[in-house]
Amino acid sequence: MTQIRGLGYLKVQTRHIDRWREFALDGLGFAEGSGPDPDGLYLRMDERRSRLQVLPGDTDRVLAVGWEVRDQYALAAVREAVEKSGTAVTKLTSKEAAERDAEEAIAFTDPGGTPVEVFWGPLLDHGPLRTGFAQKFVTGPMGMGHVVLPTPNFNETVAFYAEVLGFLPRGAMKVGGGAAKVRFMGVNQRHHSIAICPAPFDGDPGLVHLMVEVDTLDAVGIALDTITKKGFSISSTLGRHTNDKMVSFYVRAPGGWDVEYGCEGMLVDEAYYTAEEITRDSYWGHDWSGSEPLAAFVPPKKG
Repeated sequence: MTQIRGLGYLKVQTRHIDRWREFALDGLGFAEGSGPDPDGLYLRMDERRSRLQVLPGDTDRVLAVGWEVRDQYALAAVREAVEKSGTAVTKLTSKEAAERDAEEAIAFTDPGGTPVEVFWGPLLDHGPLRTGFAQKFVTGPMGMGHVVLPTPNFNETVAFYAEVLGFLPRGAMKVGGGAAKVRFMGVNQRHHSIAICPAPFDGDPGLVHLMVEVDTLDAVGIALDTITKKGFSISSTLGRHTNDKMVSFYVRAPGGWDVEYGCEGMLVDEAYYTAEEITRDSYWGHDWSGSEPLAAFVPPKKG
């Protein structure tokens, strides 16, 4: 049984902070939150002060994938499990935890090189939430959404999330015409909170995509129209996935990875669910023919 309740936050660094403001606030309708870095962009989706934290820097990369647990006892259990696996764990200082709007947090690196944080006691913002399209983000018990992480250490990474952190298998899909598969895993009713994708390289940006869910198809359509008019690159057209039933589109974020923006995701009843392998990504739509290469699959520059 996992102690992880859901994806709590995602913290990234970018060289394109001004473009990110236009992308997230004007294009996708996130609400602006608050945080400790006056130059950072803190994005609200609900009563959390921020869910997506975008900080300026000299590279585009993931700084932390933050997973939420119920309380200090659950956090202690996660720390014990991770340390027993042979992975070093750092307890964040009170100041560092406060910067993440958390009561307490730990940090470690997964076998794929992703910086992971686990926390409890999020700080809430009870002020009015004014999203750009009057949409509601689907969060609450299902967390912020899901992330897809690339890794050249595929088997070790899948085993770490399943056997150490207790994520539940939620199916797979073959990729690239061979035996390689993307593995989907969940911790709540959202079909998957994480997917592990085989990749030939490690390093920046360390992310394939972030999925966020909204409450209506109209909100998805408005976001698609708006982000297109603002000149951002649409990686995939609107479509419905076969595994989580999400109706969504994908747009390239500044930094070389995608944001999936969707609605109507299925709810998993774990009492009856069995992990399945899908043979098509989507029932309809999701045309990737115009997509630029994802940064995670482009060979790193030498020198």
